[in-house]
Amino acid sequence: MLTINPKDIEVPKLHHYLLGAVGPRPIAFASTISADGTPNLSPFSFFNVFSANPPIMIFSPARSGRTGATKNTLDNVKETREVVINVVNHDIVQQMSLSSSPYDSSIDEFVKSGLTPVPSDEIKPFRVKESPVQFECKVNEVVELGQNGGAGNLVICEVVKIHINEAVLDDKGMIDQHKIDLVSRMGGNWYCRADKNSMFEIQKPITSIGVGVDQIPSEIRNSTILSGNDLGLLGSIEAIPTYEGINDNHQEAKDLLAQGKVEDAWKVLLK
Repeated sequence: MLTINPKDIEVPKLHHYLLGAVGPRPIAFASTISADGTPNLSPFSFFNVFSANPPIMIFSPARSGRTGATKNTLDNVKETREVVINVVNHDIVQQMSLSSSPYDSSIDEFVKSGLTPVPSDEIKPFRVKESPVQFECKVNEVVELGQNGGAGNLVICEVVKIHINEAVLDDKGMIDQHKIDLVSRMGGNWYCRADKNSMFEIQKPITSIGVGVDQIPSEIRNSTILSGNDLGLLGSIEAIPTYEGINDNHQEAKDLLAQGKVEDAWKVLLK
């Protein structure tokens, strides 16, 4: 296994390892406005949601790795304390990428990307009309992580209004993960599309506590057929069924687990 001390390698190479390993990352398509009224639009994949009450999102416009200069987005949020975080779906991914070009601060990326600015309700920066979900945010705090090239700046935002395109909602009024068709950032030039070919469901153990892999009988736990994921599924039940002995139908159980039939898998494993 390759072992690295971050202090021993150059920042560009460290950056490559970090972004290549930590992904897919959601994209904050940040719309800001300068003090003189010039709109700015730029994507950031150092981003996530961190709280629901209050609703807090954080994204990080890093300093240029080559020059150490700050992003126009960072300068704007420091001046105006406002930002719209637009989510990126597959329909706008190329326009989003185009907007990331290092345009001068006097250039409006809405114009360059061909995306449509629409007025926000609570703040001055424009929303991206084509984005399926737009979050109007007030900036609570900006935390500078360093002054050198590659240093991040945590922009801590509180959501004050949300706009959702009804086309991405299901019949219960919630966001349909297939309809929204989100994209995310990988390492290098790579992106990931969250569609039916890449998504799968795992029931969260919120109201139940699984017995755990350690409680699975050793004859099953040490199987050469069942994978770690298989054992994780078997260990997710609240109580192992009563049994008198162990069967060796591991492949049949594995096939059932692939279908999400955990109880049926246990039935073929136990006598």
